[in-house]
Amino acid sequence: MVTPALVAGVAFWTDTQMTQRPQITSASWLMIAILGLTWGGTFLVTEVALEGLTPFWLAAGRITFAAMVMVAIWGARGFTLFQVPPSPGTCMNLTTIGALSSAVPFILLAWGQQFVTAGFAGVSMAAVALIVLPLAHFLVPGERMSWRKAVGFVVGFVGVCILIGSQAFESSGAALEIPGRIACFGAAGCYAVSSVLMRRLPEVDTIGLAAVVLLIGATIVVPAALLVEGVPAMPDQRTLWVIAFLGLVPTAAANLLRVLVVRTAGPVFMSLVNYQVPVWSVVLGALLLGEPLPATLLWSMLLILAGVGLSQYGALTRLFRPR
Repeated sequence: MVTPALVAGVAFWTDTQMTQRPQITSASWLMIAILGLTWGGTFLVTEVALEGLTPFWLAAGRITFAAMVMVAIWGARGFTLFQVPPSPGTCMNLTTIGALSSAVPFILLAWGQQFVTAGFAGVSMAAVALIVLPLAHFLVPGERMSWRKAVGFVVGFVGVCILIGSQAFESSGAALEIPGRIACFGAAGCYAVSSVLMRRLPEVDTIGLAAVVLLIGATIVVPAALLVEGVPAMPDQRTLWVIAFLGLVPTAAANLLRVLVVRTAGPVFMSLVNYQVPVWSVVLGALLLGEPLPATLLWSMLLILAGVGLSQYGALTRLFRPR
């Protein structure tokens, strides 16, 4: 739930407000399509990785590998980050973004999914878009919430719930199910708040920002993995290759695209990815693993597309307007 206290807290951590309105272009649409496909397929690869590694160390491995890759690229560019020396508030804001972008939500999901159904976890991630919408309304210039945009996001969320089906809200029967659900929604809140804060940063090098965010995440998740799961056994070669893939593609490369989208098109537009991920997960599962397609796939996709169309009506009309 977005409360006045939460809004005030986010504003406190943010000392610089961007004045440029979000710019949604054809490249923006292409980037969120790539992100939806990439993160939708990550679930299949993660299942393979979990056969040889525990959840916390899987998160630590992929984030650390991604951080190493991005820091190397950033170093080749001279380690430039801000155009002018940042204020203490900006540095604190950047640290918060690093924690909330990967480490904290990964930890919350790894713990919460032990006690909730996979369907509920999917719905909680789709809720990111609904959390971003009011936050951005108050905190991001040019992201005013309208009735059309709000209805569009709700319609898209309903489409995701229909796609997931009865698992969306059914009980797992676990003793810690309620805390598990709170953890999943907490992870969604982390992604939403970090996107809003990222948009409000002053002028910053995109690659440097992606590298620093991952580096901060790695410094949090590695000690957490040691504390919760202890020192891991050496994974087999296949698991190491899978971790490298997860670190390179859905973590490093996708994080860079996420930074680009948030910084140019805004956090509300970026949140549309969360409606695509369940669709791609179902479709890729059918194509690659032979899993049955749900009978509700067509209707849910129509609702999701209708929701996207409603919420982004202005951006779509500008995109296809004759020049």
